[in-house]
Amino acid sequence: MMDQSMFGWILASVLGLVAIYSLVAKKKRAGVSSEARSECVESVTTTTNGECGSGNGDVDVIIVGAGVAGAALAHTLAKDGRRVHVIERDLTEPDRIVGELLQPGGYLKLIELGLEDCVKGIDAQQVFGYALFKDGKNTRISYPLEKFHSDVSGRSFHNGRFIQRMREKAATLPNVQLEQGTVTSLLEENGTIKGVQYKTKDGKVLTAYAPLTIVCDGCFSNLRRSLCNPQVDSPSCFVGLVLENCELPYANHGHVILADPSPILFYPISSTEVRSLVDVPGQKVPSIANGEMANYLKTVVAPQVPPEIHDAFVAAVERGNIRTMPNRSMPAAPHPTPGALLMGDAFNMRHPLTGGGMTVALSDIVVLRDLLKPLRDLHDAPTLCKYLESFYTLRKPVASTINTLAGALYKVFCASPDRARKEMREACFDYLSLGGVFSTGPVSLLSGLNPRPLSLVLHFFAVAVFGVGRLLVPFPSPSRIWIGARLISGASGIIFPIIKAEGVRQMFFPATVPAYYRAPPVNRDH
Repeated sequence: MMDQSMFGWILASVLGLVAIYSLVAKKKRAGVSSEARSECVESVTTTTNGECGSGNGDVDVIIVGAGVAGAALAHTLAKDGRRVHVIERDLTEPDRIVGELLQPGGYLKLIELGLEDCVKGIDAQQVFGYALFKDGKNTRISYPLEKFHSDVSGRSFHNGRFIQRMREKAATLPNVQLEQGTVTSLLEENGTIKGVQYKTKDGKVLTAYAPLTIVCDGCFSNLRRSLCNPQVDSPSCFVGLVLENCELPYANHGHVILADPSPILFYPISSTEVRSLVDVPGQKVPSIANGEMANYLKTVVAPQVPPEIHDAFVAAVERGNIRTMPNRSMPAAPHPTPGALLMGDAFNMRHPLTGGGMTVALSDIVVLRDLLKPLRDLHDAPTLCKYLESFYTLRKPVASTINTLAGALYKVFCASPDRARKEMREACFDYLSLGGVFSTGPVSLLSGLNPRPLSLVLHFFAVAVFGVGRLLVPFPSPSRIWIGARLISGASGIIFPIIKAEGVRQMFFPATVPAYYRAPPVNRDH
């Protein structure tokens, strides 16, 4: 087995190379940022009539979208005394197949924001860990919750019920105006976003103005192109089903089946329902309309489902109501813009395999709340924009850890004909099955309880080294040494591009980023 010093040397060398590549990429991005901004005319309207600041001038913040991020942000800022105008395309209860699992780290953020009662009264289920299944074997991995109150755990629920509870809670505050309407563009004057143009439910075109506009319009955002450089990747789709009145092998646990060609998830979303998400690689899925999807689920997927829930799975397929959702990942690549900010899935996405999206969004809201709290006045847009650059660095420990883990685990968990990739997948399952620090370490990262990127890298390569060690015992034949070398190379090829996209400096050395130390601007009367 490779000794620690050699492993450390390899890791340090590769991290150094990635840092260089990251700096080069950063210069390239800086060169194209102005071009990207010029392509965004469809989502930005330039105001020339000098009326910015009139109309809804009594509003401090406009929030576009009232999903998990928008609703939680509206309540949080309003509780701090801000006057908030929320514009949401559809205020009826959402019906989605993702955003149904909140990790313990996200639940702690919910408590910090005073929104923990939003998971009550919606038949939410406590989640205490995961069960992994592979080739007839299974292992249970529990969240390390010993140090927390008994109420702290993951929560799984119907996404729409959760969002409606948060919308209702935000709307109870007198300084929140919650309105149904479709935002069609941001209003810009001399490079500063002054507000939004939107169409009301009855078709009227209105404008709203505020010193700060926060865009939270979700994964299909039509406004993000004016505020960031989106590099959206869609590696797969989730096919969603609801299993009724069945018992999972491990109660109150998420279940991950390392299936062929890619993972299958099961977790409870109410006391009588279990969500099934079947990952289908690529952007094209079998047709639901002509029965191809049902046939695929019955013939390819069902035989790989644990026997305890096989019949319930087949019954769910036969009932129909099969739904699909593209899985998207997008590193945060903001263009700091005076008067505006991106949040939630409009800003940053990761593969939903690990259920980390809501945890990242709620963590971002805590960071933003703490940054804005000392400010009375938000009208000095250029100064505020400069100050809020620290947001992009301060959010990194939680966001980059969850983002990187989600992308890396998805690639490791997918089946591959390559022998080295097979060994990495097997090593990951067996490593987690060892228990102790080998399971609690990775699951604490996944759960948002340990936002330390370095711990993630060390565990990831510990899995790779564990896999190489198994190959070299009892006899290190040339072919096994070659597979081991390819395993290490493959592991590097999985994780380092994700780290590079996240930003090596912000991820591992945030204290070296000048914005990390940015102090609040001095308040002046407007």
